[in-house]
Amino acid sequence: MSETQSGVMDLGALEARVDELIQQNKSLETENSALRNQQKNLVKERAALIEKTEQAKARVEAMISRLRTMETRP
Repeated sequence: MSETQSGVMDLGALEARVDELIQQNKSLETENSALRNQQKNLVKERAALIEKTEQAKARVEAMISRLRTMETRP
């Protein structure tokens, strides 16, 4: 095999590898975007759950306060 044929084969292999890397990059970009969206949604969901927890805590504390007030009345 001559150097020219070897160089052409190497170039073809390099082109195939570059194409493979480009496809992998596109795939990773798509996955990254999906994960970022999922993270954004989970952050929103967490904030909503924290708010609900705080509201429930406030209601329970208010009920406890009312019960204590009822206990101290004759």
